[in-house]
Amino acid sequence: MRGKIERLQKILDESRYTVAICGSGMMEEGGFVGVKHPERAYEIEEKYGDSPEEIFSSVYYNTRPEQFFRFYKEEMLKIAPEPTASGEIMAAMERAGRLQCIITANIYDHPRKAGCSNVINLHGTIYDNKCPRCGREYSLDYVMNSRKVPICEKCNVPVRPMVSLFGEMVDARLLARAVDEIEKADTLLLLGTNLDSEVFSSYFRYFEGSSLVVIHQREHYMDSKADLVIIDQPKNVLPQLRF
Repeated sequence: MRGKIERLQKILDESRYTVAICGSGMMEEGGFVGVKHPERAYEIEEKYGDSPEEIFSSVYYNTRPEQFFRFYKEEMLKIAPEPTASGEIMAAMERAGRLQCIITANIYDHPRKAGCSNVINLHGTIYDNKCPRCGREYSLDYVMNSRKVPICEKCNVPVRPMVSLFGEMVDARLLARAVDEIEKADTLLLLGTNLDSEVFSSYFRYFEGSSLVVIHQREHYMDSKADLVIIDQPKNVLPQLRF
């Protein structure tokens, strides 16, 4: 392991432009089990009568808002991942000029809360909530503390959490930004994800840099395509670096 950490340190020290892609493993290391995980998905279907994919959708939001927000508050907001050391280290890397951009699907916005500034939240964040009719913004507390459905005080319609629901496309502007950052990268750092990621795999073809590094918890058959692979959680690896 020490040899791999030293090699990673050298790659990052020599990299002119480093982009980190943060996957679901970054939430798992904070204790979060995704709603699509088989065991949790089964428990949710037993509890709500429908699958997570059905409930966390625009159809449910539009036609069954009370059930949608019950699920959203109980399963997405109250059972949120804890921040880990990864966020603080990435912020330190950014300050030291060793990390230029973070691309993440983490709706809990941990990198930005840890002090990172150039963050692309592909799936939005739980802190961004708007009225779909007038655009008025509402806080996370407003959504959490609403009795059942958070209602716009002006339009009397359900507030819309500005996170990607299952089946929705990534905003075209965010997609273009992410592709641009990956194209500029000399080093691409995959944290808590792999090269076969359902969310990120389509982005990797835009990388033409020199070093592809994967740090994730479970071995994967596509690891061989990376220049460096470290099998561990990022929160255990990143603090060993010097910035």
